[in-house]
Amino acid sequence: MSASSTGLADSSALLQRIADALERLAPPPRPRPDFAVADAFLWRADRGALSPVAKVNRVDISLLRGVDHVRDLLFANTERFARGLPANNALLWGARGMGKSSLVKAVHAEINRRAGADGRLKLIEIHREDIESLPTLMALTRDAPHRFIVFCDDLSFDAADTSYKSLKAALEGGIEGRPDNVLFYATSNRRHLMAREMMENERASAINPGDVTDERVSLSDRFGLWLGFHHCSQEDYLAMVMGYAEHFGLKAPADAIRAEALEWATTRGSRSGRSAWQFIQDLAGRLGRRLDCGAD
Repeated sequence: MSASSTGLADSSALLQRIADALERLAPPPRPRPDFAVADAFLWRADRGALSPVAKVNRVDISLLRGVDHVRDLLFANTERFARGLPANNALLWGARGMGKSSLVKAVHAEINRRAGADGRLKLIEIHREDIESLPTLMALTRDAPHRFIVFCDDLSFDAADTSYKSLKAALEGGIEGRPDNVLFYATSNRRHLMAREMMENERASAINPGDVTDERVSLSDRFGLWLGFHHCSQEDYLAMVMGYAEHFGLKAPADAIRAEALEWATTRGSRSGRSAWQFIQDLAGRLGRRLDCGAD
C-alpha cells in the first residue's frame, strides 16, 4: 500500500472517530410527548417538555355568572375548533377578577365532558416569560392527532420587551404559520397587550408615530375574537355568591350570606368573580366545609 493510500485510510479513520465522538456528545432526540396521559399540560420551556396536569384548578362552567355573552362566544368558538372547523385565536381582556382564566379552563372541561371518551381537545398553559419558546412548543404539537388550546394567562408587554414580536410570528406570520390543530387563547388586563407608556415612549422617538400604532394593532389583530370583561353589578356579584353557596352546600341563611358578601366587597372596594370566590372560601372555612374545585 502506498504512503498516500495509508494517509487517506488514517484520515478516514480519524474522521470516523471524530464523528462517533460528536454523536456521543450530542443530546438524544427529545421523546414525543404522550398526549394521551392527560387533558391538560404545562409547558416547561427550560426543558423543552410538557408536564401533564392530573388535576386542573377550575370551577364548573355553570358557576360562572355575569359573563353569559362572552361565555357563549368562547364556547362556540372552542367547540367549532374541537370539531375540526375554522376558529379564531381569542383575547379575553378587561377587569381583574372577572373570571377570564376561569372561563378558558371551564370551557375546555365542558367541551371534553360533552365529547366523552372521544374528547381530544388538550389545554397547554404557557407562562408569559416563555412566549419566545412558542415556535418550539408548536413544533411538538404540529403532527399530533389532537387539537390544542395554548393558553397564556395575564399576558402583557412592557418597555424594552420585544418578545411580542415572537408572538406575532408564531400566531400568523411565520413561514410555517400556526398549525391547524392549535389555537392561542390569552387573558390580559390590556386590550392591546402593551402598556400605554410603552406606546407613548416609542411614539415619541419614532420617525413616523403612526407606525407605532400600527405595530400595536397588528399584534391585537392576531386575535380574531376579542372578549371584553367589565366590572359586575351588585346583582351579578350576589348571583355569583349564591351560586357558589348552593353548589357547595354551604348551609347558612340566604339573607345573612348576602349581607356578609356585600360587606366583604365593600371592604375590598371591588365586586368581581374573584372577590365572590374569596368570600365563599372564607364562609366555607367558618362553616368547617371543604371546597373541591378541581376535576380529575
